[in-house]
Amino acid sequence: MNVADLPKIELHLHHEGAAPPAFIRQLAHEKRIDLSGIFKPDGSYDFRDFAHFLSVYEAACEVLKTPEDFRRLTLAILEESAENGVVYTETFLSPDFCGGGDLAAWKDYLNAIQDAADEAERKYDITLRGVVTCVRHFGPEQAKRSAYCAAETAGDWVTGFGMGGNESIGAQGDYNWAFDCAREAGLRLTTHAGEFGGPESVRDAIRHLDVERIGHGVRAIEDPDLVGELVDRGITLEVCPGSNVVLGLFPNFYAHPIARLRDAGVKVTISTDDPPFFHTTMRREYEMLNKAFGWDDEDFTALNKTALDAAFCDDATRENILKRLEKP
Repeated sequence: MNVADLPKIELHLHHEGAAPPAFIRQLAHEKRIDLSGIFKPDGSYDFRDFAHFLSVYEAACEVLKTPEDFRRLTLAILEESAENGVVYTETFLSPDFCGGGDLAAWKDYLNAIQDAADEAERKYDITLRGVVTCVRHFGPEQAKRSAYCAAETAGDWVTGFGMGGNESIGAQGDYNWAFDCAREAGLRLTTHAGEFGGPESVRDAIRHLDVERIGHGVRAIEDPDLVGELVDRGITLEVCPGSNVVLGLFPNFYAHPIARLRDAGVKVTISTDDPPFFHTTMRREYEMLNKAFGWDDEDFTALNKTALDAAFCDDATRENILKRLEKP
């Protein structure tokens, strides 16, 4: 079997960032909103660097204004993921983009997203769970609103809480209240660190937010003591190699530290981050890692089981997904 054909688990996927450009263009056309400035002539998203990427991302979100928009978006994302062999995925959902942090509005958006997830599971045999995220560059006060929305809708479907956004704004510890609120509601925790923030941001995430997963985390490779701490604590990294290469953290897949981290005993997983922005899919990630490091079926099966162990889902869901992974 080609490694790209294996069933896959993805833990790090931004909901709006997974929107196919054609979907956003169609929605903009329906709503008569001019988004021509965020696309290249070939129709793909156009951005220069990480800061510009964030502005293009938020511009694309301008057409996502109603629960129905998010229902349609969810179906489009899950159809694309299923085509790439994903059987279980977790998506980062921000109340900031789903009702502006208002709880009643958030519940309407969430119901629409869950309805689409149920439909996609029936159609495409893919399971989705939600990880609510605050947006770091929106500030700690707005993060509290997101955490409250997460806490009030925590359960079998909303299973985690995290933070994305610009790592250069503020510090991990500024968001203690939001993470404590989510933790008290029984949500499991992750946060972006060790991408542009360097290894110290990973250490801060561990110290101040007590997370069990780190989004990206790859800059930890620069600090051997930190690598050892990740191993000792059993913290899982949600690694997105293609994203890291496109954004310039590493020149190519061969230079990416995912293999070195794994060899050191760190729990690593594979995800796409914002796949259409970074011209990737889960199939492509597998193909490129196979090419760069010679990873075979056995390696990717082990990586998927690491991801399943780290997934923010209940045991019954985990058992069902394991059966899909083990299908001949």
